[in-house]
Amino acid sequence: MFVYHGHTAHKFGRKNIKCAYALSNMLVRSPALRQGLKMAAANRQVSMKVVSVASTTKDETYFEKNARLGREMSPHLTIYKPQLTSMLSIMHRGTGMALGMGVWALGIGALVSSHDISHYVTMVEGLQLSAASLTAIKFIIAYPVGYHTANGIRHLMWDTGRFLKIKEVYSTGYAMVAASFVISAILALL
Repeated sequence: MFVYHGHTAHKFGRKNIKCAYALSNMLVRSPALRQGLKMAAANRQVSMKVVSVASTTKDETYFEKNARLGREMSPHLTIYKPQLTSMLSIMHRGTGMALGMGVWALGIGALVSSHDISHYVTMVEGLQLSAASLTAIKFIIAYPVGYHTANGIRHLMWDTGRFLKIKEVYSTGYAMVAASFVISAILALL
């Protein structure tokens, strides 16, 4: 293993260093930068020293080093007041993961199941749930779809450069939460 040290004699010679700068020089289009590379190649000296691998490995973890140096762990999440924007972002990621896992579960379930969907519908009907309970369950299942869809549309509007002022970010956030409840309620009532 080689380690670079200061501006003393070097192992590979000045010619190889100049070749590296010449290659860099061909790739650079700016004449001023090319001239700077030539000047650096003329004055650059590198020395290399063989060192053992054991001298370069770290024996302590990041946390052990911080404890040894007396560095405290940053309180990060415990000192920040939750904001609408951060909570909506966390929810967007969570609903996206829930939808992704749901699609995977349905797909794998369809592959390994010995029954078709009508069998499972009959099982749910056999539970004899009240209309309110069934609607509540459907709402819980539909909410990730409604939330992720409404927030996705909000993000698409941001991509066009609209609603990026802080007041607009908050107002579209509240509107998106309301829209997600409406979308989920419509899906639950189907």
